[in-house]
Amino acid sequence: MGTVTLGVSIAVPEPYGRFLQEQRAGFGDPAAHAIPTHVTLLPPTEADPADLPRVEEYLAEVAADFRPFTLRLKGTDTFRPLSPVVFVKLVDGKAGCTELQERIRAASGPCARELQFPYHPHVTVAHGISEEAMDRAQRELADFEAAWTIGGFALYQQGADGVWRLERKYPFGAPVAGVPRQVDLSRPPAPSH
Repeated sequence: MGTVTLGVSIAVPEPYGRFLQEQRAGFGDPAAHAIPTHVTLLPPTEADPADLPRVEEYLAEVAADFRPFTLRLKGTDTFRPLSPVVFVKLVDGKAGCTELQERIRAASGPCARELQFPYHPHVTVAHGISEEAMDRAQRELADFEAAWTIGGFALYQQGADGVWRLERKYPFGAPVAGVPRQVDLSRPPAPSH
């Protein structure tokens, strides 16, 4: 049956999420509308579909141990020349994001994995586009600022079309048994085998 590609992230709420997504599209990033605006906690990770119930239970356990915290974005930076990315900087909430991603990727859990680069929480606004367009993204969003309280994170799955779709939300402090699976009624149900 193959594998599925999963990711775990904190969604950037409206109106900021849509604004940054539209900006990303305006800079010419073809992935802008395939990737909801987010702070990554678990980068794209291959998983066996049979492991999904275990992954979901584990993520619910991680979320149950956390309490809401403030995230604040301000200004831009880049990972160039190491990686062709321009991002909005996270200036408050780094410790919470770092702790969350460490727990999610723990060697004892079903999402264990090594990272290609050291963890650095951020919101990507341009990736893999021309240098001129990345310079423009870095310049035009330099004054961007937003803040909100994080109340949980979410599991996403990448479809065959390359689009990331919400699978389930994990609110902080929720009892594990009380977190129902989110159903996306816009998609046909997956075939059962």
